[in-house]
Amino acid sequence: MPLRPLTHPSLTHLRSFTSSCTLLAKSTKQRLKFEHEAVPPYPYGPSQIYKQSNFGLYGTAKIRFGNMVSEKNEIKTRRHWRPNVHYKRLWSESLGKYIRIKITTKVLKTVDKCGGLDEYLLGEKSQRIKELGMGGWKLRWRIMQTEKVKDRYRRQREMLGLDPLPKENLFMASEEDVAGFIEEYDAELMKDAEISVGEDAEGEMIDEDPFDEGFMEEQPAEKLKDQKVVL
Repeated sequence: MPLRPLTHPSLTHLRSFTSSCTLLAKSTKQRLKFEHEAVPPYPYGPSQIYKQSNFGLYGTAKIRFGNMVSEKNEIKTRRHWRPNVHYKRLWSESLGKYIRIKITTKVLKTVDKCGGLDEYLLGEKSQRIKELGMGGWKLRWRIMQTEKVKDRYRRQREMLGLDPLPKENLFMASEEDVAGFIEEYDAELMKDAEISVGEDAEGEMIDEDPFDEGFMEEQPAEKLKDQKVVL
């Protein structure tokens, strides 16, 4: 009778293949560096607190924490509030396509107030630039490469009596890298007739939620009748 091996089976098992996308294996820092290789550096840097806001239009929203206090015994129970995020298809005049993106309801109201997605992205105030985040900054740079936006800024400089901008590369990326980056964007637009910001190449969303499913689970509404919320 042959002898059994002394090594545990879990130590001898070799994984024959993997179904994980290479982009999913990247960390947030590596993925942002890869996707923004040809994009000018974002002046405010990536968000380190709420990392999934780097791949959508979240504004300055992040997870908020507070207490639920019962009115009878004043017992405090910790809870948290997530931003109200939705998938929306927004029309871009410069690209001539619908853009499917993760966006908060607060930012969506601001987009409607500004008169469209392009007007929101092209805002010049420092607070608007800070609200864009890494995802909005990348999308802003993309629409600024279109001829419609270039003609718009060219007319503004002519009305102000300014000289045309010099045609020189002010960033580290070469013209070939910028052209290739734009071609990848256009290929996605032609393939699906829309572009999804914050998704991988296979169309699967990347879960950047820093909390597990069982973290601070919400209580049913029946148990919260005699409780009030205190921030």
